[in-house]
Amino acid sequence: MCTGVVAGRCAVGLATCARCGPVLRERQTHVNMVAAPHRQQAARRAGNRDPRVYAALDLGTNNCRLLVARPLGSGFRVIDAFSRIVRLGEGVAVTGTLSDAAMDRTLQALRICAAKMRRRGVERWRAVATEACRRAANFDAFRARVLEDTQLGLEVISSQEEARLSMTGCAPLLDPTVGKALVFDIGGGSTELIWLSTNGTSDLQVIDCISLPVGVVNLCERHGGDCVAPDIYERMIEEVADDLWAFDRCHGIRRAIDAGDVQMLGSSGTVTTLAGVFKDLPRYDRSAVDGSFLDFEQAIGVSRSLLAMDFAARAAHPCIGRDRADLVVAGCAVLEAICRVWPVGRLRIADRGVREGILTELMRADLLPQRGPRPGSATSH
Repeated sequence: MCTGVVAGRCAVGLATCARCGPVLRERQTHVNMVAAPHRQQAARRAGNRDPRVYAALDLGTNNCRLLVARPLGSGFRVIDAFSRIVRLGEGVAVTGTLSDAAMDRTLQALRICAAKMRRRGVERWRAVATEACRRAANFDAFRARVLEDTQLGLEVISSQEEARLSMTGCAPLLDPTVGKALVFDIGGGSTELIWLSTNGTSDLQVIDCISLPVGVVNLCERHGGDCVAPDIYERMIEEVADDLWAFDRCHGIRRAIDAGDVQMLGSSGTVTTLAGVFKDLPRYDRSAVDGSFLDFEQAIGVSRSLLAMDFAARAAHPCIGRDRADLVVAGCAVLEAICRVWPVGRLRIADRGVREGILTELMRADLLPQRGPRPGSATSH
């Protein structure tokens, strides 16, 4: 939640904030850069397209994800990607530390990411870590180990920064003709919610954002995931809904929904999985899921069918797999709580988020008029 302007910018770090106003049009991001000016200049003299290669790495509680891209028009073209379930936050809610096994799994994934970045000639990048690393008392030691092993400097970001980046990545999917929007991201260790106004344009105004300390990993650890009884599932929904009602009371979101002026967009493995299952895809296909819609009735119907399955049946589904089979039910409970508190009726699915937000901001920063040192013009770590 924004606490006002700090040092000339919105405390949350948003470009436009209802409380602070347009205090910062483009946030100067904390980035890493490997300079290759001779290659860029040669390409420009030859009249070639922008040769720069960018990367965004999102290390979450459950997943390690990488996107590598080149600028293309007003957007970018992905030239490489990587995603692996590493469960870095396994047990953090109980112990307060990252386990040795989780760190080893994650380091293996980060080595692959670093190799891909080197092979693609990445020049501008940002690597962020979220909820598990925010909570872990031993994160500094893990970060040092990662830096020594892979030369990747991990940056822990706040929950507000995570929400902002996710919104930036998802913004193209929002309908500017609908006055208000509720955007959510169900993560491994937390769930981010953003309440915003479209103002009838693409210039989004964030009214408020919150981060709930509940995600698929810690909810599964508390209530189970292999086989969840209906009464336990209902308890999970109610636990999440209690926190959502407090946010609703602050902003009158339910009243805006009753007036028919709210759209909803979800960005997470939970909603993309449900969309894939609903479409009965033979294997997960991002192009068939990203930007698609699910009616609440459809989403809840799929959720209840997954609840009725045992672990083996969920693991066998091509859009779920063994790594997600115990977590997907917890994600469904969070989604049902959101649908119950805010009955918009239809959900748009985004297979995009923090990584796309990072890439967008890195590329925009390079297009800004140069006034002194450019953000990220030197190695950050």
